[in-house]
Amino acid sequence: MNLFLYLSVVLIWGTTWIAIYAQQSAGITAVTVAVFWRFLLASLVMLLLLKALKRLHHLTLQDHLFCLLQGGCVFGFNFVCFYYASGYISSGLESVIFSMAVMYNAINSWIFFGQRPSPRLIPAIVLGMAGIVALFWHDLRYTEASSELLWGIGLSALGTLGFSFGNMISQRHQRRQRDVLTTNSYGMLYGALLMAGVSLLQGVSLQPTWNGQWLAALSYLAIAGSVLGFWAYFTLVGRIGSSRAAYTTVLFPLVALALSTRYEGYEWHVSAIPGLVMILLGNLVMFARWPASRRRAIA
Repeated sequence: MNLFLYLSVVLIWGTTWIAIYAQQSAGITAVTVAVFWRFLLASLVMLLLLKALKRLHHLTLQDHLFCLLQGGCVFGFNFVCFYYASGYISSGLESVIFSMAVMYNAINSWIFFGQRPSPRLIPAIVLGMAGIVALFWHDLRYTEASSELLWGIGLSALGTLGFSFGNMISQRHQRRQRDVLTTNSYGMLYGALLMAGVSLLQGVSLQPTWNGQWLAALSYLAIAGSVLGFWAYFTLVGRIGSSRAAYTTVLFPLVALALSTRYEGYEWHVSAIPGLVMILLGNLVMFARWPASRRRAIA
C-alpha cells in the first residue's frame, strides 16, 4: 500500500506543475481566484462523497481551527506563491525547489514534535543549496533576468515552507487519530474561503475564465492534483512520517522537468544537469537508509 501511495504522489504531483502553467497561460483570472476555484471544487467533491458514503467524521472546534490554519498553509497562500512563481521560472524548476520540502519537514518535525533529524542534515542542505545555484547559474549570470529569477526562487521556497507547515498540522491531526479525508476536505474548503476573502478585499471578481484550457487545467488540478494527490500524500504522512513522505519530492521533479522540456521549452544548460544531481544527492544523503525502512514499512 505504501508503495502505491508513493508512486501515486510522484506521478500526480509531477504533472500538476505543467497544469498550473497551462492554467496561468490560458486566461487573465487573478491567482487568488484560480486557487479559490481549485480548492472549492476539490473540497465540495470530497465533502459530498464523504457525506454520501457516511464517512464524514465529526471534528472538534479546535480541530476546525487547525484545519483553517492548514487551509491557509497548504491549500491557499502557498499555492499563491507557486502560481506567481510560474510567471518567473519554469514549472519544472519550481518542482525542483519544491523538493527541498524534505529538509523543511525534517527541521519542522524537530521543532514541533521533537523528532531529532539525522546529523546528515547539514551536508544534505549544503548539497541542495549548491544544486539550486548550479541549476540556475546560466540565468543568474544575466543581470537583466536575475531579479525575476530570484523572485521565482524566493516565492517557490516560501510556498514550500507553507507546504511543510501544512505537513506538521496533518501530522498533528493523525496523531490524534483524525480522519485524513475529513481534515483534508475541511482544510481545502477553508483554504478556498480564505482565497475568496483575499480576492474580494482586493476588489477582484471571483468569476473564472471560461475557456477550455483553463477549465481543463482546473479540473485536473482539483480532482487529480488535490483530491487524489493530497489524499495519497497525507495518508503516506500518517503511515511513514512527514520526512519520509516528503521524499516523494525527490522524484517528481524528474517528471515535471521532462514535461517542462516538452511543453515550455526548458533548455538543459551544462550546469543544469550537475545541479539537479546535487539536489537529488542532497536528499539521498539525508535518507540513505530509507529504502530499507520502506521495505520494513511495506512488510
